Amino acid sequence: MAKLPLLLPLQLPRNDFKENFMGMNVGSNNDDDVMLEVNMTPLIDVMLVLIIMFIITIPAPNNAININLPNGTPPPTNEKPPEVIDVRIDAAGKVFWNNQQVSDRKALETLFQGVVAKKDQDQIKLKPDQMAGYKNVAMVMATAQRLGVTKIGIVSSN
Repeated sequence: MAKLPLLLPLQLPRNDFKENFMGMNVGSNNDDDVMLEVNMTPLIDVMLVLIIMFIITIPAPNNAININLPNGTPPPTNEKPPEVIDVRIDAAGKVFWNNQQVSDRKALETLFQGVVAKKDQDQIKLKPDQMAGYKNVAMVMATAQRLGVTKIGIVSSN
């Protein structure tokens, strides 16, 4: 008679506190239990990463409509661009309008009123010296604001 191989009984995992928890082996299990289930957590992680990679690499659909627009030329303008006026304040507090010294505050107001009277206001660039007092700069800006100047900017000396 032929000898049959010895068949061992199948050992199933025990349901105690040392079994796998959320795909991780918690604690040390000294038993020689046979693991019958496949851990799905790493497989799911890899599949999610692959899905995200495929979604990112798919080109976005181009919904543009190609049309030929006529080439046109804008109508000529007879208006000249607004003038740029340099208002400079030196370290001594003297005010200069396009490099010509302004004698007093009344003369400065007259110059600002001339700018406001134009249809398209000129641009005013206020260039105070680094050593100029704040009082002088504030006086020029307040005068411009009070008279209705809208296009004014401060230019640094650097």
